[in-house]
Amino acid sequence: MINLIQIDDSGSGSLIGGTCIGAMRKETEEYVYDIIPLEYYHSDNFEKKLYLDVVVDITNSLLQKLKVSKHEKIEVCRGYMFDKLRLFLKENKYNFSSTTIGEPLQSRIENTFEEYSISLGLPNEFLSYTKYPFHFHRLLRWVYADYNNRFPLCKTGWKSWKKYGNIKLKVETTYIKHSKYKCLKCWNKIENESYVKVLKYYSNKPNIIYLHLDC
Repeated sequence: MINLIQIDDSGSGSLIGGTCIGAMRKETEEYVYDIIPLEYYHSDNFEKKLYLDVVVDITNSLLQKLKVSKHEKIEVCRGYMFDKLRLFLKENKYNFSSTTIGEPLQSRIENTFEEYSISLGLPNEFLSYTKYPFHFHRLLRWVYADYNNRFPLCKTGWKSWKKYGNIKLKVETTYIKHSKYKCLKCWNKIENESYVKVLKYYSNKPNIIYLHLDC
């Protein structure tokens, strides 16, 4: 029987957090992972693509944890995140190929990144609130609801962050008679017949954020 190791990533397209790199021995579903720290998505580090070097270091460590031999077959996700890893594997004579990674690793690593995002403060309900929980502009709304505390969680080296990450907000107070909203800062319900703080800004479209007055 040929042993198979699969390598994939999750979170590289999320504004919030670093990126999860995971490896799995498919026969036993033994799974290991690590996170590229956010610092590699800031300013010069990001422009120099130093995160690609970190992918190599992390994956090398994961392969050692799984005790992968040079003879075992390794499947690597085709994505750009593994460009330098492929060079490393080739130079070190690993038996690898690039392909699309499916189950069970795909769901496992996506769940890992979701749990990691929740640990950073992203509400669990936010992940089920929308079909695309890591959509840039939806996450941007969450960031602006508590900007000073949340912008350090962002991939600020992104061009999209440089374009939309320092928008001037218009702050108002209004009265809501019938509320269907949750406060994007504390994620608790905004009650009917209450005064709220309103943040308005324009990114790809007009955005309105409702907050409790004391949030």
